[in-house]
Amino acid sequence: MKEKNVTRRDLIRRVGASAAAGLTLGLPGVAQQHAKQVTPPPEEKTPTPESVIARKYPHTPGQFINRPLTQISNVVDLLLDDMEGRGVAYFYDQAHPQTGLVRDHAPAIGISTSRVASIAATGFGLSALCIAAHRNYLTPSACEQRVETTLAFLLEQCPHVHGFLYHFLDIESGERLFGSELSSIDTSLLLCGILLCRKFFEGNLRIQALATTLYERVDWQWMLNGGDTMSMGWMPESGFIKYRWDVYAEMLTMLLMAIGAPRNAIPASSWNAVHRPIVEFGGIDFISGVAPLFIHQYAHAWCDFRNLRDAHANYFVNSIAATRAHQLFCLTLGRQFPWMDQNLWGITASESPTGYRVWGGPPEFGGIDGTIVPSATGGSLVFLPAECAHVLLSIRQKYGEKAWTRYGFVDAFQPQTNWFAEDQLGIDLGISVLMAENLRTGFVWNYFMRNSEITQAMQMVGFKPDSDMSEAG
Repeated sequence: MKEKNVTRRDLIRRVGASAAAGLTLGLPGVAQQHAKQVTPPPEEKTPTPESVIARKYPHTPGQFINRPLTQISNVVDLLLDDMEGRGVAYFYDQAHPQTGLVRDHAPAIGISTSRVASIAATGFGLSALCIAAHRNYLTPSACEQRVETTLAFLLEQCPHVHGFLYHFLDIESGERLFGSELSSIDTSLLLCGILLCRKFFEGNLRIQALATTLYERVDWQWMLNGGDTMSMGWMPESGFIKYRWDVYAEMLTMLLMAIGAPRNAIPASSWNAVHRPIVEFGGIDFISGVAPLFIHQYAHAWCDFRNLRDAHANYFVNSIAATRAHQLFCLTLGRQFPWMDQNLWGITASESPTGYRVWGGPPEFGGIDGTIVPSATGGSLVFLPAECAHVLLSIRQKYGEKAWTRYGFVDAFQPQTNWFAEDQLGIDLGISVLMAENLRTGFVWNYFMRNSEITQAMQMVGFKPDSDMSEAG
């Protein structure tokens, strides 16, 4: 387990490398990738790579995309309802009843003895409890009590430095595990769940007070460490991590929470200090770091960017474009892995036959081996609803109980070798549950956006209604 944790921290550092490194890694590999994959007979002319074709169409990032299909069938709605209910069960079963901390991972079959909790999984878990109460997957009173228990433990007993928490914690004591970092992004994912609870359980004054105190005690200025962008974290043994959140990734909501914070806020200029490199694939341009698909999901799980844009982009449309490009990328991989087609695609950081892997594209990276990751499409449901839901339905129908467990879809599987992940990952289940509910009702968006700190921060960094939405697809 410790080896997996190190890999995940390496992922965070990879995404946060310098802007120059992002550009170096981001663009040239696309043409090289397709030149390698498409090898015609000698007598035929070499096809023009998609990245070259894309240059013929000057447009703003995310604009040159096909409009997503938004209708889902009753059959798909029933599947998503079942998926949410099973996912919620993970976040209730795999949380410690006295601390509320949620296990980072747990087996799909059997009882977990792991003491490893993650604060990111706990943030998704708090959000899942709101959904559970809303839909009566669990009794609302049980959800409310668990939320109150969790927030009280986080505030009163869980170790922190300047309001930031360690990435991995002992599920019973809350003590730091594995020498993990004081994580800025994982603390932010936790806070997203906390702020959602503050608004959904608004009638509970103790939940409101606990949530507000947890948010206000975070010293966002300290995490800047004298720079324009926030550090990825801090370690008591060595100080601040040298990598920063200076290249576009999943940190948009983190920045808004930091800019709009009632105490120790960072300047609005930090929003524009983030480098936004452009990736080109198949005639589609989109802003992205070289990172798995989840970076285009997490920013939208709580914060509603629909029909809005700042000086750089409409980020919701940008994630639609990134998802469409990823779909096309997976279809090109079908030349190497024949099971990848319109019915079966999607790769993001996940378990694999050889351990936790950080992989994806475009451009391709991470040593892709044909493994399918359900949270790639589950977490992208709001961007390409019909297409992503179709993949999930296909997995359920074709692979049955091998891929569909007590907590929903397995974390990953490799069809050729008949390998199915034994462990479920809390963060992968969480993004699928939240996005399924946002697609069906907009529930998470509706409540989270009632936090005035978020809407004020969006105004501060220049968000306005997007008058070009009619031309975006």
